[in-house]
Amino acid sequence: MSGPAAPGGPRRLLRRLRDVMAGRGGAQAKLDRVVRLIAADMVAEVCSCYLMRAGDVLELFATEGLNPGAVHETRLGLGEGLVGHIAARARPLSLADARSHPMFAYRPETGEDVYKSFMGVPILRDGRVVGVLAVQNRAPRRYGDEELEALQIVGMAVAELAGGGELVAPAEWLAPEGRAGGAGLVEGQPLAGGLAWGRVTAVRARAAPDRLVADDPEAERARLAAAVEALRA
Repeated sequence: MSGPAAPGGPRRLLRRLRDVMAGRGGAQAKLDRVVRLIAADMVAEVCSCYLMRAGDVLELFATEGLNPGAVHETRLGLGEGLVGHIAARARPLSLADARSHPMFAYRPETGEDVYKSFMGVPILRDGRVVGVLAVQNRAPRRYGDEELEALQIVGMAVAELAGGGELVAPAEWLAPEGRAGGAGLVEGQPLAGGLAWGRVTAVRARAAPDRLVADDPEAERARLAAAVEALRA
C-alpha cells in the first residue's frame, strides 16, 4: 500500500528547511522545528531524530508524534532496533510493516506500538554516522524515492546542526583511543583492483607498503592462483 508523496517535493522542503536553520533559537529548538517540518511536509504521523552519543549509543533527541517524555530518555545501541540497524549499516531502510522486521525493537516509553510503516536514513558527517532520521505512519505504506530524497536532504542539514557542538560534544564521537567510533566510511590505499570485504583496524601512524614488487613474481602468482582455487572450493 502506497501513501501520498511529499506535497512540496525536495525543493520546497529545502527552502523551508533553510528558513528553520536561519531562524532564532538554539540547536535543540531548531531540531524540534525540523522534525515538525518533516512530519508536516511528508504527511508522516511521526518524525524522530536520534543522535550518536559516547559508547555508540543512539539517543532520541527530538520527535513529533512519539511521547515527548521519551526525548533524551530512549536509547538504542549501535545495531539495536531499526534505528541502530540503519546506523550500523549506514544505509536507508523503508518498511511497510516495521514490526515484522527481525531487527524491530519496541520501546514502550515512546508509544510507537501503533505505527506500522517506517523509513529511516543515516545522518552522515565527514563520512561517518552521527545519527538517524526516521518517519512513521499508522497505516502500511511504501515510501517513494522522492520522500527518501527529501529525508536525506534534511539529514545533511541536521548533520551540520549536530556538528556545531551544541547538541553533542564532538569529543563524544571519539573512542578512548582517539579514533572515530561507530559506523562510518574508511578510505584506504588500493594496491590492486577488485572488491574486498573485511574488518577495519585503525592505527595511529599511517603504514605505507615498503615493497610493491615481490622478489619472485612467478611464485607470488602461483600462490595467488592457489588461494583463489581454495576460495572457490
